[in-house]
Amino acid sequence: MSSFLIKNALIINEGKKFAGSVLVKNQLIEEIYTSAPEVTDKNWTVIDAAGRLLIPGVIDDQVHFRDPGMPQKGDLYTESRAAVAGGTTSFMDMPNVKPQTVTQELLTERYKLGSEKSLANYSFYMGATNTNLEEILKTNPKSVCGIKIFMGSSTGNMLVDDIDTLSQIFEKSPMLIATHCEDTPTIDKNQAEYQKKFGDDIPMEYHGVIRSAEACYKSSSKAIELAKKYNTRLHILHLSSAMEMDLFDNSIPAKDKRITSEVCVHHLWFDDKDYLTKKSRIRWNPAIKTKKDQDALWEALLDDRLDVVATDHAPHTPEEKDGNYMQAAGGGPLVQHSLIAMMEQARRGKISMEKVVEKMCHTPAEIFQVEKRGFIRKGYYADLVLLKEDDWTATNANSLYKCGWTPFDGEKFQYKVDKTFVNGHLAYDNGVFDDSTKGMRLSFER
Repeated sequence: MSSFLIKNALIINEGKKFAGSVLVKNQLIEEIYTSAPEVTDKNWTVIDAAGRLLIPGVIDDQVHFRDPGMPQKGDLYTESRAAVAGGTTSFMDMPNVKPQTVTQELLTERYKLGSEKSLANYSFYMGATNTNLEEILKTNPKSVCGIKIFMGSSTGNMLVDDIDTLSQIFEKSPMLIATHCEDTPTIDKNQAEYQKKFGDDIPMEYHGVIRSAEACYKSSSKAIELAKKYNTRLHILHLSSAMEMDLFDNSIPAKDKRITSEVCVHHLWFDDKDYLTKKSRIRWNPAIKTKKDQDALWEALLDDRLDVVATDHAPHTPEEKDGNYMQAAGGGPLVQHSLIAMMEQARRGKISMEKVVEKMCHTPAEIFQVEKRGFIRKGYYADLVLLKEDDWTATNANSLYKCGWTPFDGEKFQYKVDKTFVNGHLAYDNGVFDDSTKGMRLSFER
């Protein structure tokens, strides 16, 4: 593998922004310099990064790459390439594929797919059901990111709504539990009321009223109650409401918390007024809600009640997304644009670049205890991203998702990913991929 000297970059890492250079050798960060060092080895490939930002690779703790079983939406090859092009070097993929990842045998098969197809580093959650506790307890905390529980509406048998089962999983889980929290009876009741009024053609702007803040709070508070009762390591995904923010703590560092939290890029970018123009293209579960909810999410992110920014990347074909309220699928593709969107928010003054790196790179590594990733540190894997200033417009045509569209269609950005290194391999270089070296399975220091 080539050695790279990335020199003259503006490095953003561990709360600091400084001019420096990084030497990459044998998959790892060999050295970090505060100046441009003399080139002492003719085998080094020198990259002059003057005018560019250098950050650790993004770790996305929640994606749905749809592999196996849903090739029309996406797969590990296409979506991992889109991720790397967007500066995401590691991802944690959800179990609601076909077949659902609810046995150790199926989990092993998914890791085999990852090793064959993924350009980024990968991990896969073990899925929980009302009936697979024995399989859950076999999961290895050192080689699997977590247990995923759908405590809200889901497909097939992945909705875990039996309180005895939930209690046993929370009590006995050998590792981190990640939850989707929405109260299904509340959602069903709300939906029935609006169907009575509008039929199946419910205006899309009512999505956040149907999948309401109350539905989210009821489920999130139940998960936290169980976690506190059993001292479970709990991570609540894609929080979306102001009401839920009072459930979380910022009195200790994220790495020391037993209960942590995630917000997604779309809940920070869009609010319910955007349904009028974007319609079903911004239909997610949990729903995008009001500007008041969005403002509360930003406040909690900046004061560290919210710990992680991720995507919930969930591609659907245009045909699956478009249609009336009862037909349109929930979810959308985001991994190519998540880092760029957050850097745009930094440019607009909503958040600092240092905070973006903390929430998208450092903290996911810390709370999942990912081994030797998430920071620019000597001896860590060289998962690195170079960003350049470049005015450009995201369109469906220049998106790399297999589904062929982006909710950011027409959005103007001021930063672009120039190069992405995955384990020291230059996987993406100004629009050109090198698929010759695949990503690695993540390991965890637990």
